[in-house]
Amino acid sequence: MLLPRELLLPWRRATAAGQALACRLHWASSYSEPDDDPPFTRLAERPPRTPSKHAAAAGKKKEEKREAQGGRIRPPEPARSDLPFDFRYSYSETDPAWRPIGFREPTRFSPFGPGRLDRPWDGVAAPRVGGEGAGSAATSRAEVLGEPLSEEEVALLVERYRHSDCSRQINLGKGGVTHNMLDDIHNHWKRAEAVRIKCLGVPTLDMDNICFHLEDKTGGKIIYCNINIIILYRGRHYDPKQRPQIPLMLWKPLAPIYPRLVQNIADGLTFEKTKELRNAGLNSPPLMKLTRNGVYVNVVDRVREAFKTVEVVRLDCSHVGSSDCKKIGVKLRVCWHVS
Repeated sequence: MLLPRELLLPWRRATAAGQALACRLHWASSYSEPDDDPPFTRLAERPPRTPSKHAAAAGKKKEEKREAQGGRIRPPEPARSDLPFDFRYSYSETDPAWRPIGFREPTRFSPFGPGRLDRPWDGVAAPRVGGEGAGSAATSRAEVLGEPLSEEEVALLVERYRHSDCSRQINLGKGGVTHNMLDDIHNHWKRAEAVRIKCLGVPTLDMDNICFHLEDKTGGKIIYCNINIIILYRGRHYDPKQRPQIPLMLWKPLAPIYPRLVQNIADGLTFEKTKELRNAGLNSPPLMKLTRNGVYVNVVDRVREAFKTVEVVRLDCSHVGSSDCKKIGVKLRVCWHVS
């Protein structure tokens, strides 16, 4: 039986088909234009759009304004605030009477930003310009508060804002009453009559200090204070459009360097007596155990009661940071001298 020649030599048949395809491609490339691209459609070139009259007028105004400024972009003018107190990072956790012995960053770097505030920064605070304005601020605060609230009105506001699911809440941490918190309070006062403030950490050792600075710096009135919960009322005649201008701090300034808190020799004691009391305190059982970011409202009262029977009191601060331990020591010393 004889087979066809194409079946006996299949590789010759494939080579012939390839040669035909190559000839066809060569013929198409030789007769096509170099810019021709069959798979795509060439778009017609559109002429540039002529600017409208309004755009031309706006561009002309910009050029005239730039020429009037001498070709330079002027920086924004510094913010001006009429608040009658010095701007600090924390108002409740710092004492203006304590002056630092050094700084951890140059004092020329203001946390409000370069050229954004008309008050100079001295490394601790931005003192207000001029000594007047305290009397007018007290008068305006009395006008904003208006008549005192009745017992029914106070009970209604307390019932509305004292619960934990209140949406108008601000958390107060170890920084205390900070500068940017004042702006947060006024932002809540735009849509609510009062704001709920939950206090935690070292500031809860002295709640009276927190209440004083909240009322003094915001102009509001505290209508409720229970353990670590505070409700701050804005006033009857509060107008959000006439709220004070509070420039914000862009970053937290580094804490200055203050004198050493615990001296090697206590005031009025010898070195041997100081060492003896220190060893007795380390070997005594702790009066109470403090937790991190806890509520320390009853610590001062318990220390006072313990001092009636013992000479040295020990507090277990193993779960508290070292910086918080120093602040607790300062707070206890201040509260003891005040009492």
